[in-house]
Amino acid sequence: MPLTPEIRWIDTPEALDAACAEVASAEVIALDTEFFRESTFHPVPALIQFAAGGPAYLVDPLEVACTETFRRLLSAGSLKLLHASSEDLEVFAHWAGVPVAPLVDTQIAQSLLGEVPSMGYQKLVEYWVGETLPKDETRSDWLKRPLSETQRLYAALDVVYLLEVWQHQREVLERQGRLSWVEADCADLVAQSARSDAADGQWYLRHRQLWRFSPRQVEAYRRLTRWREGEARRRDVPRGWLVPDRLLYAIAEQLPENRFELGRVEDIKPPLVKREGNELLRLVREALHVDESELPPVPLSPMAPEFKQRLKALKKVVNAEAEALGVAPEVLLKRRDLEALVGADLMGQPLPLPEGWRGDRLNACLTAALEEVSR
Repeated sequence: MPLTPEIRWIDTPEALDAACAEVASAEVIALDTEFFRESTFHPVPALIQFAAGGPAYLVDPLEVACTETFRRLLSAGSLKLLHASSEDLEVFAHWAGVPVAPLVDTQIAQSLLGEVPSMGYQKLVEYWVGETLPKDETRSDWLKRPLSETQRLYAALDVVYLLEVWQHQREVLERQGRLSWVEADCADLVAQSARSDAADGQWYLRHRQLWRFSPRQVEAYRRLTRWREGEARRRDVPRGWLVPDRLLYAIAEQLPENRFELGRVEDIKPPLVKREGNELLRLVREALHVDESELPPVPLSPMAPEFKQRLKALKKVVNAEAEALGVAPEVLLKRRDLEALVGADLMGQPLPLPEGWRGDRLNACLTAALEEVSR
């Protein structure tokens, strides 16, 4: 039977600061958020939850702005617990303007304890605590006020069990010598959560078909996606509402030089040409005038035999180590990481080998596998 925690509703700065004072000395604080993100780039916070072993505090961000006291609570001192935290970190970055640190993500912790890399919160609680949590409010309207008692209980349970889950996880992680791995991975997660112009400039690399392009087409796509990321954030609209990836890819493929050619790009609509045409053409024009020596490299074709051979050898190394550790292979290295290694090897570039504990476990075997294939 799930707990029935004491729930405190917070909708004033004074109440928020008082709650912070009550948990200030806690070693661990569990956090969660509910948010809305269908029509904006930034998540719209609808509820902030935290607990430290006593009451569950539910903060109404529609009524109370983040206070300096809560910012200090988020960014220093106590260990903060979150589950599947990537979007929650965006909520806190936008609402509070500070990183959440030090942080442990219990989903990351679980991925280093078993073969399920993305275990959901309900299953995690059932696995460690033996309780079955309600799922009825998963897709609830969290912007609606007042929240129902069922909603409040659901939100409270999202944090009260995190503390107990982490206690169990920590014991096993320490016993297996993997606690430092979780701490390192979560520190990396916090560092990566900060959006920047540099991150915007790397968005183009997510596309799986760039190998079909010429260097100039890749440069055009890079410029188009960097602009789209910055503009979507500035205007606070979903990136797909501004210009979806498939259209940016098609524009980069055709490299239109005027509005007539832009209008002939497949699936592009006249309102988009009218609204953003000048800017899109400017970006393409810039790409057309970049000196060839400054153009980005084209990713190698993943269909080439030499690429497949190396990728297979690297997968064998990762799969063997994952089996030895009892974790999913993608927890060690994702396919994109493996492809980057293959590409660097084939182009004679320095290998982007993993760092930290992954490097300690894998690098010698990864390097040996590539050397073996190259003979």
